[in-house]
Amino acid sequence: MYQIFVSFLVFSYTAEVTFRGVMPACVTPFDPDGQVDEVGLAKLLAYFLANGCSGVVVAGTNGEGPSLSAVEKRDLVRSAVRLGDLPVILGIATPSLTEATWLCSQAGKSGAAGVLVMAPGYFRNASESGVIGWFRAVAESSPVPVIAYNFPKFTGFTFTEAVVTELAKMQNVVGFKDSSGERSNLEMFRRSAPGKSLLVGDETLLWDALAAGWSGSISGAANLIPGWLSRVVAEKNESVFQTVLPVVEAIRKGPQPAMNKAVLAEWEIINSKDIRLPLEEADGAELAGLIEERVGISASKLGIPR
Repeated sequence: MYQIFVSFLVFSYTAEVTFRGVMPACVTPFDPDGQVDEVGLAKLLAYFLANGCSGVVVAGTNGEGPSLSAVEKRDLVRSAVRLGDLPVILGIATPSLTEATWLCSQAGKSGAAGVLVMAPGYFRNASESGVIGWFRAVAESSPVPVIAYNFPKFTGFTFTEAVVTELAKMQNVVGFKDSSGERSNLEMFRRSAPGKSLLVGDETLLWDALAAGWSGSISGAANLIPGWLSRVVAEKNESVFQTVLPVVEAIRKGPQPAMNKAVLAEWEIINSKDIRLPLEEADGAELAGLIEERVGISASKLGIPR
């Protein structure tokens, strides 16, 4: 049996993949021409690696995935695999089954560790059986493991217990991310998807999720405080969680991802806080001040190559 062990991630060609720990939902840095800034991306990946992260998601919600073309997403996942030393997961958020399966194939060709697939949005009259069928087609076509993503605020579709139970039966669906913010979902997912990776998106629920047996978090806040969140998960440390909670709450007030980019630019990890319309730039000075005051992170205390 051929296995690769990378931090908290275990990849096996003959056994199920397990995703654990903290995986930042990485912002997508742009250069002045609006193209992906590979220098900034490489520094971000180094920052995450140095702070105990177990993987990284690109082209997700925080990565402005809906503002990227399918080709740009393919190129972004290729760059992230080439530039960093963390397992890379490609975010997929499209109602198009054709595009979703194509992106899965490109993730496999790029050397990605998996894909994070959001329920198909736009079709507000889609039935549960229709969405389950859509996921089945994606999972069966994908050469890499699939994490099914519940984000009803964005998609208009909610993963019920019946949906989770059916998705969990699919061999290539190895985990779930839940960004509903519903505390009651913690027990529902654990009960309905035994043996699967369970990753919370709302970091304010991280401690409750860990207490309920969840695996970790795919986190927008981890763009800025990856080390602290990694400690919460690795050490199962509630006091660390309580220390960082006000920062998490401030980050989540957003607007994300603009606020994340603003602080990262102030820290000179990325070169610009440029963001694509319809999103607009934000001022990160106040948030950066809170982060330094609360957890001691600042431009001079990052511990990454500059």
